[in-house]
Amino acid sequence: MRCSKGRGQKSFKGYIAVFVCMSTKAIHLEAVSDLSSEAFVAALKRFFSRRGKSAHLYSDNGTNFIGALKKLDKEFGNAIKNNTSMVPILAAEKIKWHFIPPASPHFGGIWEAAVKSTKYHLKRVIGETKLTFEEMTALLNQIEAVLNSRPLCYISSEIDSIDVLTPGHFLIGRPILDEPEAEVKNNISLVDLWKLLQKIKTNFWKKWKEEYVTSLQKRNKWFREKPNLAEGQVVIIKDENTAPTRWPLGKITEVYKGKDGNVRVVELKTKNGKLKRPIHKLCILMDSDTIYDQQQANAEEAHCNLNIKSN
Repeated sequence: MRCSKGRGQKSFKGYIAVFVCMSTKAIHLEAVSDLSSEAFVAALKRFFSRRGKSAHLYSDNGTNFIGALKKLDKEFGNAIKNNTSMVPILAAEKIKWHFIPPASPHFGGIWEAAVKSTKYHLKRVIGETKLTFEEMTALLNQIEAVLNSRPLCYISSEIDSIDVLTPGHFLIGRPILDEPEAEVKNNISLVDLWKLLQKIKTNFWKKWKEEYVTSLQKRNKWFREKPNLAEGQVVIIKDENTAPTRWPLGKITEVYKGKDGNVRVVELKTKNGKLKRPIHKLCILMDSDTIYDQQQANAEEAHCNLNIKSN
């Protein structure tokens, strides 16, 4: 990142702090100037000020995280020393920090996945562009909105409703939508950096959305037969021309089967009317009940496997 605008300005190495909710998978991004404990504590306090204080924190064994824990414990000890009458209340609000075992990054799979979603395409769309701290913060906030706009499941079984649940619902109570913007042309002057930021955000959206939708369409080898698409299911429609944070959704109203009985084309109801699409252009969204049943089945299967191994 650059120290400030203008020619001949020095640049320094910047970092991104990634916070992810362990329950809702909502993501929060903070620009950080260095890897010191003081810089992380500042980022952590910015996070708490905007999202609320966490009761539990999970991280790896980075020296800046361990140093941040020591600083927080020191501040907590000073607060108790100066307010002896508030000891029970303050003790109940103390943050519990959990560290994964050393040299085991796979134990932090949830936040490693969030790091990958943020880092993989971000460093490709930014390229050699050096942004100021303010510009980087603005870009990260917009990328955060893009990541938190992804549909998780649909929550209504009514045929006229296409309501889906996103991480944004857990943050602001409704979907996170970006304001409509005109398409940014490719030949952008380096003087107009704010338009360049919008171009970077749009490129990130296109690359990340395509990868995310592809991950939802993952089809393993055909060892077992999968059920056909059915009426009433909510799907994401693959469309290359959608604006950031705008996910084209549709509900299946009619299916068309081939001679072998398999569905290959469906009719969808969208907010703008009806349309037909082949199934390879669609990504199925499960409802919350189905996801819960699958989680329960996976938990029971894991428990049975554990009992078999113990016996």
